[in-house]
Amino acid sequence: MRPADHPRARRSAWMIGVLALAVALVVSVAVWRPWTTPAAVVAAGAEGVAVPVAAAPLELPENPTVLIFGDSWTYGSAASTPTLGYAYIVAEVAGWTTIVDGVRGSGYLKPGLDGPDFGTRIAALDPALDPDLVIVQGSINDRRLPADGYREAVDAAWDALVAVYPRAQIVVLGPAPQVLPVEAATARIDRALETAAAARGWWYISPVQDEWITPENYAAVIDTGLGRDHPTTQGHRYLAEHLAAAVGALSR
Repeated sequence: MRPADHPRARRSAWMIGVLALAVALVVSVAVWRPWTTPAAVVAAGAEGVAVPVAAAPLELPENPTVLIFGDSWTYGSAASTPTLGYAYIVAEVAGWTTIVDGVRGSGYLKPGLDGPDFGTRIAALDPALDPDLVIVQGSINDRRLPADGYREAVDAAWDALVAVYPRAQIVVLGPAPQVLPVEAATARIDRALETAAAARGWWYISPVQDEWITPENYAAVIDTGLGRDHPTTQGHRYLAEHLAAAVGALSR
């Protein structure tokens, strides 16, 4: 080989090494999926550029009072009795005192069967409850409504929540899929809520992105018969265990 060929060979080897490193980085990010973890909170940096910042860990007392606010999943629909719903069972699993406020069919835009939309319900909450933590769950009930005005409704509801409970820490629990594959509208709501929570520096837990419900466990977790695609009694306990673990991770 001529002397002039050695630099070319070194350059080729260097380029192959760079390409291999790039592929390894892509694979590692795909496996890690940092965008699905509650720590991936985004804030506006210099010149409006979004920069990732770590959200502060939750600081909860030994037996916190937790208000769980949401839709029919929080109500306990399809459990053998509503009080076996995840929002009740998580008190036993996590050692919390829970206050459950679930209205079937309710969403940020959609009124429910037993009460109004999220924003109206939040404005009517009792300030004397004074919870240590508020978990806002859902909702898939807005998935058949236009996306226009959704973010505004979310922001208005959350503004009202902060006004009612200024001391409380807040975690947003996104919608969980009632059918698989996940509906496009449910995925849209999940992304919209994650973005809105990040804008406030709030923790966001995504059952969709974290794959709480999979083809392997779907039949055990979801009642597709009389339950009309709501969690079974076993499914509610499963969700309670996952919620307790997720909040516990945010507290460390």
